[in-house]
Amino acid sequence: MLSQEGKYNIKAISKMLGIQAGTLRAWERRYKMIAPTRNESGHRLYSDEHVRVLKWLIDKVNKGFTISQAVSILESTKLSTGYSENEKVEEYSLQLQNELLEALISFDEHHAHELMNKAFSMYTIDKVVIDILGSLLVQIGHLWEDKKITSAHERFASSFLRSRIGMILHNLPVNGMLPKVVSVCGPGEWHELGLLIFTLYLRRKGFEVIYIGTGIADGDLEIVLDEIKPKFLFISCTMPGNVDKTLELVDSLIKSFPSLHIGLGGAALTNAEHRLISTYQSLIVGEKQSHWDEWLIQKLK
Repeated sequence: MLSQEGKYNIKAISKMLGIQAGTLRAWERRYKMIAPTRNESGHRLYSDEHVRVLKWLIDKVNKGFTISQAVSILESTKLSTGYSENEKVEEYSLQLQNELLEALISFDEHHAHELMNKAFSMYTIDKVVIDILGSLLVQIGHLWEDKKITSAHERFASSFLRSRIGMILHNLPVNGMLPKVVSVCGPGEWHELGLLIFTLYLRRKGFEVIYIGTGIADGDLEIVLDEIKPKFLFISCTMPGNVDKTLELVDSLIKSFPSLHIGLGGAALTNAEHRLISTYQSLIVGEKQSHWDEWLIQKLK
């Protein structure tokens, strides 16, 4: 609760911020997010700090948050500490990410669902899936590689996240004017969540994506491509040991489907240092959403 020396009465605040005095009183009474002082006549007086907080809350409400959600973010991110708004949002999203990681490696599915629901109530789908869950996947991968968690922990977390992302993926509308897309994991790959997140990004843009994922048999991908005739094929490779086989597949597909636009992603391809730099660099879609946007814009020209 904020309490500083006041200098604006409620009429001035109402006019300044475009909020009804009755609404402001109701917010204060129910959520107690600020505590204006009182003058000798008992009338409320608001400080510059109160104005700053109220502007922040009103902005969140105008963007579609409920006032209770906005106040929850306010309390969790400690608005009065002087951080910028972006810093506060990032701080709280990081807190949610860490809490979700703790729930998943503790096999606490109920709490994990609660945290996911909370995240989706506060942030956009893109923010939750690409920023929060994308970073979480990297954390889980590092913990597993460093043998700080078992394969059982990794599988449980992956299964949970796959389920939640899949629920969103299959309910998004498709823009029939956009070209078809196929997304698949490279040979020998079984880490598919990064590809799933990228597929969700494409579906959010309206692309019709045929998501194949892991475990496709040799030769079957060519049959799928010949039948569907997509404009784009995205291949993910996360394990360094699978890079060469993935690139061999890419070389074969380029020869068989010369008009197909192939995009490559996954940690093993993005961070590889050998042939990718000169031969395959134009196929790398990048690690961030801004990189994905730029890659797609270039290919859709």
